[in-house]
Amino acid sequence: MSSNLFSPIKLGSITLNNRMVMAPMTRNRAPECTPTALMVEYYSQRAGAGLIISEGAQISEQGVGYPATPGIYNQQQIEGWKQITDAVHAKGGKIFVQLWHCGRVSHPDFHGGELPVGPSAIRPTGQAFTYEGLKDFVTPRALESDEITAIVEQFRNAAACAKEAGFDGVEIHAANGYLIDQFIRDGSNHRTDQYGGSLENRTRLLLETIAAVSSEIGSQCVGVRLSPVNGFNDMSDSNPQATFNHVADSLNALNLAYLHVVEVNMAGEVEAGFDPVALRRHFDGTYIANGGYDCEHAQAALTDGSADLIAFGVPFLANPDLPERFRINAPLNEVDQTTFYGGDEHGYTDYPTLGAE
Repeated sequence: MSSNLFSPIKLGSITLNNRMVMAPMTRNRAPECTPTALMVEYYSQRAGAGLIISEGAQISEQGVGYPATPGIYNQQQIEGWKQITDAVHAKGGKIFVQLWHCGRVSHPDFHGGELPVGPSAIRPTGQAFTYEGLKDFVTPRALESDEITAIVEQFRNAAACAKEAGFDGVEIHAANGYLIDQFIRDGSNHRTDQYGGSLENRTRLLLETIAAVSSEIGSQCVGVRLSPVNGFNDMSDSNPQATFNHVADSLNALNLAYLHVVEVNMAGEVEAGFDPVALRRHFDGTYIANGGYDCEHAQAALTDGSADLIAFGVPFLANPDLPERFRINAPLNEVDQTTFYGGDEHGYTDYPTLGAE
């Protein structure tokens, strides 16, 4: 196998040691929305990734949508994250934080009984994870136009907090049925103002968010994550290829660090009628592919130019030393799905490395 997966690559103003990205994964181990010492250990164990993208960190109290997820909007959170970035950097790694607003798929339990917000008052099918267990999604309150400006400001403030916390950059979460994705896709956005209707209008919140975040930390420290055909959180679009080709085109002039695309649907398959390679051709910059890649398929994608980096989720979760395992073709650890969300160090920081086995 050629060494492409293990070759360095420039990403904005930083250089990554390899092209393996640890994908953002919610783990629900941040009580009181603040990073912990256990999280420091978890991320530092995985610093061999070319780039770590942190789990989603909500940009405000309004952005919360799950129990025990970290935020990036106050001083206590900044100090918690600073311990994580210091530990990752001490091992030669690089780390971006994913900026997150859950939008309509939150629940009144997280907001003192107030409704979650979204682009339109459309109740998604499904259930929210709350501190009291699963509860049906509710009909969200449609955001007023002037409220959207305040949310863009929350993203800008979160980027400032990320810079203070020592992150190498931020990823704007515009995927997986969360707030910005809810604006982009027409299944969840039925607005008739400047944020709804046309492709230009549905992309407006994303572009305003990128501008605000870039003004704070520089566009070369900003990535964007999209998921054109992921139906998670009851998401749909009438023409995902046209919609997300347009989004990719609109990002080209912005000098971003990267575009990160979840290329598959919830079944882990490329959707009929959607071509991620065609989408990739619409974006001129660095492209991170995500979607069930193993070592062989990752290398093939790098070799044929359909991606510049590959993001791995569960393999990094269960294998802190995944790059080394791939490099020497070592077997991977068995994954314990029962410990994905919440809990203690079990299934979090106790997966063995090759030397520890």
